[in-house]
Amino acid sequence: MATPRSKAGTKGVPRRDRQQQILAAATREFGTRGYAAASLAAIAAQVGVTKTLLHQYFGTKEALYTACLTPVGERLLGAVTTAMGSGGTTGETPLRVLNGIFTALEGQREAWFVLYDTTLPPGGGAAARAAEYRAEIDRLAAGGTADLLRRSGSADPLDADALTYVWRDMVATLVRWWTKHPEQSPEAMTQRCARLFAAAAALTPAPGTGTGTGTGTATGIGAGTG
Repeated sequence: MATPRSKAGTKGVPRRDRQQQILAAATREFGTRGYAAASLAAIAAQVGVTKTLLHQYFGTKEALYTACLTPVGERLLGAVTTAMGSGGTTGETPLRVLNGIFTALEGQREAWFVLYDTTLPPGGGAAARAAEYRAEIDRLAAGGTADLLRRSGSADPLDADALTYVWRDMVATLVRWWTKHPEQSPEAMTQRCARLFAAAAALTPAPGTGTGTGTGTATGIGAGTG
């Protein structure tokens, strides 16, 4: 059970518990408002401690952000890696990846935007760490995209590159929509995505008709970024 706000950070709360309270509040603040607009005073108020205590525990604002970023990056990268598996990319991989992302974010959905924050100061340690996680997830996405396109008969690297861009934006949009619908569980979101994918596939022209390729791989790649 969560510690009531009025009791959080008061004398007698174990240091480790207090740190976790601060990290949870900071992840909400950074994920909702972005690094630039996030307020240490607001984070402290949510936990029921002083800004001085935040600095004592985590140092600078950027250090606190990095402390929030690291577990988020590890969770998301781990979820994508597990969903990709070692048996090669198949038509089921995209839904597995999405389910892994939704499951990893459940209970802290705004954490996605901690990893994909465009307001981080360039050149700083937090921006560099976030870039490392994003690059690794991008690498998995690019590999999955190329694999599926090869299976469908396309060896054009520009096809893979374009599809990776589509996937990035699609995943970010789905997560953003999900944050506005807290009643949607990870499994419900995965099932919704399956219906959307099926509808998109039904609208894809058959081979030799219209301008479509008929490959059916509009959503078939392995990982997502925002």
